[in-house]
Amino acid sequence: MHKLTSQSDWIARARAVLPAGGFGNFDPGIVIARGEGSHVWDEDGNEYIDYLIGSGPMLLGHGHPEVMEAVLEQLPKGMTFFANNAKGIELAEAIVDAVPCCEQVRFVASGGEADMYAIRLARAYTGKDKILKFEGGYHGMSAEAQMSLAPDKRVNFPQAVPDSAGIPQGVSDQMLISPYNDLAAVEALLSEHDDIAAIIAEPLQRIIPAAPGYLQGLRDLCDRHGVLLIFDEIVTGFRLAYGGAQERYGVTPDICTLGKIIGGGFPLAALGASAEIMQHFDKSIVGGDKWLMQLGTLSGNPIAAAAGLKTMEILKRDGSYDRLRDIGRTLQDMQSSALDAVGIPHQICGDETLFDIFFTTGQCRDYRTAKHDDPAVNATYNATLREHGIFKSPGKLYPSLALSQDDLEQTKAAFEHAARSIAMN
Repeated sequence: MHKLTSQSDWIARARAVLPAGGFGNFDPGIVIARGEGSHVWDEDGNEYIDYLIGSGPMLLGHGHPEVMEAVLEQLPKGMTFFANNAKGIELAEAIVDAVPCCEQVRFVASGGEADMYAIRLARAYTGKDKILKFEGGYHGMSAEAQMSLAPDKRVNFPQAVPDSAGIPQGVSDQMLISPYNDLAAVEALLSEHDDIAAIIAEPLQRIIPAAPGYLQGLRDLCDRHGVLLIFDEIVTGFRLAYGGAQERYGVTPDICTLGKIIGGGFPLAALGASAEIMQHFDKSIVGGDKWLMQLGTLSGNPIAAAAGLKTMEILKRDGSYDRLRDIGRTLQDMQSSALDAVGIPHQICGDETLFDIFFTTGQCRDYRTAKHDDPAVNATYNATLREHGIFKSPGKLYPSLALSQDDLEQTKAAFEHAARSIAMN
């Protein structure tokens, strides 16, 4: 039998059995063979410094020895049970201890599930149907979340634009869309509609920071109008700070969703809120009419819980977040210096723990302004980085605690190559 050894072989095989040749996540033109620490290798043996980190969960790097030890300790005890288990309960306790809005949590297997249930929970608790979300905000793959995530055409707010086929018109009718960082627009919608159950927001929308006072403004408006505030902390939870965006910005939502880091690289996510809100998952308290059914084969999986617990324990140690922010600032400074040296206008957008560049002279406040003046410039920049051993998303750069000084020096050189490349075009 012919043994597939080259990346081109794997790509051809993927095209035969996977729509668009991939899993729907990342560039199907690269097939990753393995990861170790801050590096990944493709099937041709090319080595890269990993700034994708699995779209966020591998904040400690690949194969961290303490996380591996925790997983290997749990493996012989059982891989999944579809029942309560000690590791899952311990993880729930750790989350409740860390995250301000969480008195109780429920586990699911993915962030998209968590966001879907958070929306449903808000409707169950309030008895209202409409949801307000922000244009460009990402909340998974549910029908509600696939409204005005990345619309190609501009329409008047609050009209929702579906981003996917297969979504009934009735879903669009229950969604209200607002520009991010515009409190006046939110206030107008809340004043006009008395049937809004919740506002769902990313505290850091993709890489667009909330303007000073914006998140507290949302909190105040929700309190005034009797609307729940949902923070989607799938990305920001345990990244911006140990207590996530809630700790970092000092604003507490009614419901939050968590994922990525809490599973330590395994499929696990959660939603949490006060005991009063979460009681809608308990039929014996709220009765059949108000009960929110939720179950999942891998919810609270002990392997994922063990990996998440150890990851969180390591992140809680003194200096972890200071070091992560130092690494992020260093990377930001390196990019700006390289681009300034060749006179390329740009904005670094995001937080030190998650950011990227927009090649524009404008300010990036919302979905419509966070754009490249010429998308081809960004494409050239990222292609050159890949050629020089940098593995990242076209629109995000995730620092990790696994990065070494050598990694940073190699990255600096790659930034300089990429800057010169776009300057010559």
